[in-house]
Amino acid sequence: MSAGPVFWLGIVPLRRLPVMDSGVCRRGPPHSVGHATEFNRVPDSPASRAPGSEVTLPRSSAPANGADDMGWRNFPSHSAFQTWSLRPRVPRLGAMATRLYTHPIFLEHLTPPGHPERPDRLRAIERVLDDEAFSALDRVKAPEGDEKTILYAHPEQFVERVRAAIPETGIVSIDADTSASPKSWQAAVTAIGAANAAIDDVFEGRAANVFVAARPPGHHAEKTTAMGFCLFNTAAIAARYAQKKHQAERVAIVDWDVHHGNGTQDIFWDDPSVLYCSTHQMPLYPGTGAKSETGAGNIVNAPLAPQTGSDLFRDAFLSRVLPSIDAFAPDLIIISAGFDAHHRDPLAEINLTEDDFDWATGKLMERAGRHSSNRLVSLLEGGYDLQGLAFSVAAHVGRLMKG
Repeated sequence: MSAGPVFWLGIVPLRRLPVMDSGVCRRGPPHSVGHATEFNRVPDSPASRAPGSEVTLPRSSAPANGADDMGWRNFPSHSAFQTWSLRPRVPRLGAMATRLYTHPIFLEHLTPPGHPERPDRLRAIERVLDDEAFSALDRVKAPEGDEKTILYAHPEQFVERVRAAIPETGIVSIDADTSASPKSWQAAVTAIGAANAAIDDVFEGRAANVFVAARPPGHHAEKTTAMGFCLFNTAAIAARYAQKKHQAERVAIVDWDVHHGNGTQDIFWDDPSVLYCSTHQMPLYPGTGAKSETGAGNIVNAPLAPQTGSDLFRDAFLSRVLPSIDAFAPDLIIISAGFDAHHRDPLAEINLTEDDFDWATGKLMERAGRHSSNRLVSLLEGGYDLQGLAFSVAAHVGRLMKG
């Protein structure tokens, strides 16, 4: 297997690592540049595992987008599954459930072989949420979106330019990082439909809160630029949808993806009706997100240095993000839920665990209860190590289900 450098999101060099006979990837020190974990395969459901046990994952056939067989196997059972997988949650009698939106079309947005934003990301999430711990999830097939709502965040000329770039066959590059395949348009529009349906659900009392497991992600898409794996800015469109349909006066978007959401910041730069708060590694792609970038006073950036761990992340949340939400008093909270700040992720150097995402989710749920009549919608963004992604989503959704 080649060990040459591969570049994604403009900055971080990744090195394909050989797989040992046992199926375990060799790797260097955690998050050292050039020693990232090899992109890995979908985990099996842990439902039958005992705490502390080991699971051997069988190698499966190559995924639809042609990625190599880069599986992870023989990994120890994690405490996350001792908490979320082995203790099923049953909603209170009469209580609304957490709703999950996803759709098979999200697997048909294809990227080049070896690309980190790949269909296996959703397969990993689907498998972990198939565990009995999540049996109380209200699972709904995402509706196809109304294309007109894309214009809430993007001008028509840009939208038509993206439409024209969708190929009839094969995979094309939108930019160095961003790809499109024949079903990419439908996937992106359905992701928007799911996000908007989630907004309807929390405003109309059909769900306690909602997690949307969709791809492609969205937070890097600027008003007139598709970039960073993103075609359209789903979170921005959903925020505008809430304002237009449900008369939400103030919407807060909290983005804990390890990469700064330059697109969301760009769209709402001078709009005081939307608060955008971001924790992210700096320096890192896309290079935006300094504390000094404040827009109309509605942009709150909390950049984190490489190797930041739980304590400093939580400090940033407590000192920057949560006070800003309290001062803003939003009618709705949207989470741009990227999980690439997990310590296993190959595209960054932040050392969070799934417990941090559990904690941050709980803090935002508290604020939603205080200010927003519990209205909270979470949209999947990044997260490129399949094990880290699966554990983190389990933590996040498990916390949402606690209500």
